[in-house]
Amino acid sequence: MTITLPEFDQLENSLWLTLCGRALDNRRDHPLLGDERADQIVRTLDYDYRALKVSPSSAIYIAHRALKLDQLAQDFVSRHPDAIGLDLGAGLDSRAHRIDLPATADWYDVDFPDVVAARGQLIPAHPRAHDVAADLADPGWLDAIPSDRPAVVVADGLLAFFPLAEWSAILNRIIDHFPSGEIAFNGYSTFAVKAAKIFPVGKAVRAIMRSEGFDDPRTPEQWNPKLQLVREILMTREPEVEQFPAGLRWANKLSAHSESLSRRGNVVLHYKF
Repeated sequence: MTITLPEFDQLENSLWLTLCGRALDNRRDHPLLGDERADQIVRTLDYDYRALKVSPSSAIYIAHRALKLDQLAQDFVSRHPDAIGLDLGAGLDSRAHRIDLPATADWYDVDFPDVVAARGQLIPAHPRAHDVAADLADPGWLDAIPSDRPAVVVADGLLAFFPLAEWSAILNRIIDHFPSGEIAFNGYSTFAVKAAKIFPVGKAVRAIMRSEGFDDPRTPEQWNPKLQLVREILMTREPEVEQFPAGLRWANKLSAHSESLSRRGNVVLHYKF
């Protein structure tokens, strides 16, 4: 089967960074996430991932972040079998296939129309998963999603592309739409935003990064009175670090002693409403 993808714009093209990171993790002898579908997509398209300069350590960090979001989503749907799941800016991620969705849950992958068109060619259908072709900045996209069930919302890498005022507006619309739920996304400290514009792996996205970043995990609580921090997950302190290659493992363990240093790296922020 010949696959012809739409012409992605610069923002849509950012999906390759996380996709290739997950694919490269899968090619390791001992993958952290083991996303075989991401690897298959990259091989099917013969995508030149080398141009992105995703280092081995960056691939591990991308996979670790995806794994943590998977775990949070899995925990929520296990506690709320009738849940709605939302993956904001899903790209070519197949999270619904990696987690065990109850038969009574529904999962919605939201991204631009061209990305959704690509998803239709590359990701097998899932009986409980639905693609939503929309611009998240458009308030109307939530109208197609049920509003009477608890929701778990995840976003991987998306915060980087929105000024905080726009990101908070998106979250507020989601909070107002559902009766209750949880939201998890990777945070960007002010240092991380600056570093992403310097390190080679950030070259593919630095021109479109618009977030100012924030250092206090309780900052989003100021955006909506219903939003409450559950946990700031400093990834240097997570048990999966034990599975990292030796050098990277010890670097993370050293950073784990410092909250400030840990916040400069991989962080997942988990809230409830």
